[in-house]
Order: sequence, then structure tokens, then C-alpha cells
Amino acid sequence: MSDDLEIDLDGIERRMDGAIASLRVEFGSLRTGRASGAILDPIQVDAYGQMTPVNQLGTVNVPEPRMVVINVWDKGMIGKVEKAIRESGIGINPVVDGPLIRLPIPELNEERRRELTKVAAGYAEQTRVAIRNVRRDGMDQIKKAKTAGMAEDDQKMWSDEVQSLTDKAIANVDKALEQKQQEIMQV
Repeated sequence: MSDDLEIDLDGIERRMDGAIASLRVEFGSLRTGRASGAILDPIQVDAYGQMTPVNQLGTVNVPEPRMVVINVWDKGMIGKVEKAIRESGIGINPVVDGPLIRLPIPELNEERRRELTKVAAGYAEQTRVAIRNVRRDGMDQIKKAKTAGMAEDDQKMWSDEVQSLTDKAIANVDKALEQKQQEIMQV
């Protein structure tokens, strides 16, 4: 009878991996004092009647360690892209140079670096909460299976499997956070 009551461990693991992938995207948008095209990923521009990511309106390049350059394909969109970057809150002042928009990345001071490590820690904590929510959903599946006739030994085995996936995912989050904090604090 327990064969009919299997828990979807692949689905649980996939959801946990999705939370970690989302964390990596959020970490990519954090400025570290070095230029990266990923800093523009969260910025959307009102183009042609819909919100469009900046990287779909032009070519994003990093020609120098402290400079991001956007070559906007449609010259009529330059002003909108510049405005979207200014209003995004990333703390970079765009400079329009013909068809190019230059984003000089300022040097981070010690205080700003500490703030960014706190922001990174906040992102990591949100991811841990998401992983724990997935764990809770898995445990709920196990409880439902118990009421449907799952043996106590099977229930314990499935609980251990879900907990193992959770521990592994949280360890990955902690490792990613540690790497990001080191990257931010590096001068």
C-alpha cells in the first residue's frame, strides 16, 4: 500500500533549487564595486507599451572594471532607458554619450559595503524561509500519507529524506552568502 503513497521528493528538491537560483539572481544584482551587466537585470523600461528588461533594448558591455556601457538599438529609447536607470535606486548616475549610455561604477566605501552585506544576509534569510516553507509542504504531504495508511517506518524515512534535502539547501544558501559577503568586502 505504501507504494501508492510516495512523496514527491523531486518536486521538493526542484522547489528548493529554484529558491537558491532566485537568491543567486538577487546576489547578482547587488553592486560589489566591480562592473557587472547583472546589475541591470532587475531594471524594466516602459518600451513600446510594455515593461521590457534593459538587456532586451540594447547591448550591455563591461569594457572596464568600473564601467558598464549600454548600446541602445532604438535611438528613441535612450531617454527612457536613462530615466529607468536613474529611478531604479541602484545608485548609479547614467551618462548619455550619443547612442551609448555609460554607467560609471563608483568606489564603495566601508559603510556602504557593510550595508550591502546586510542586504545580502536579508536575501539569504528570505531564501531560507522559502526553503523551510517547501520543507513544511513536504512534511504536510507525509502527514496526509500517514492518515491514508502510510507505515510509521516509511513516514520516518520520508521525513528524514525531506530534512536531508532541507539541510543541503540551507548549507548551499549559507555558502553562497559567505562568498557574496567576501566579494562585497573585498577592496
